[in-house]
Amino acid sequence: MRVDNGSPWGSKGDFPTELGFWLIGLGVDMIWNTPSRPQENGVVERSQGTGNRWCEPGTCQSPTELQARLEAMDRLHREVYPYRERLSRLAYYPGLVHSGRPYSEPSEPDLWVWNRVTTHLSGYVGVRRVNKNGYVSIYNRAYYVGERFQGQDLYVTFDPETNEWVFSDASGRELRHKPAREVTPERVMALDVTGRP
Repeated sequence: MRVDNGSPWGSKGDFPTELGFWLIGLGVDMIWNTPSRPQENGVVERSQGTGNRWCEPGTCQSPTELQARLEAMDRLHREVYPYRERLSRLAYYPGLVHSGRPYSEPSEPDLWVWNRVTTHLSGYVGVRRVNKNGYVSIYNRAYYVGERFQGQDLYVTFDPETNEWVFSDASGRELRHKPAREVTPERVMALDVTGRP
């Protein structure tokens, strides 16, 4: 799934969001667009531009009115407006109406695999500056690494074997290991990794 870097898919941080983790656990590969590079997802960006031109959001009196216009525009663009061979997009690609199977929430625990999440997360390297009290923040939670490192940039990785954050200096020397208490199967499934509502 190709997504942008805005909420709820991406973040300004350097680690994935809980929604990304949830999809990864279900076996969905994630592709995050590079920030400020809309051309990486040109079809969607063009569609949003078309929606903006056709719906004229600035003339709407309420979000409800805008939503109604967007839905009408989507139907018109998909079901009426000629695309190829004088057919609408829906007529030209009828198979895209549905994937072929409905999503089944009861089967989610059988499909969702924690190891996919930890393996994916282990490929990231974050950089955190240690504050004057010796703390860094990961997913809005403070981790104490030591006052002697204040002002330094530390490199943060995730160890999938121990479910710990590993803090290293610029030379690669490991300084601290801390349990990644916000990255658990329960928190990911509850979409509660970042601690934001």
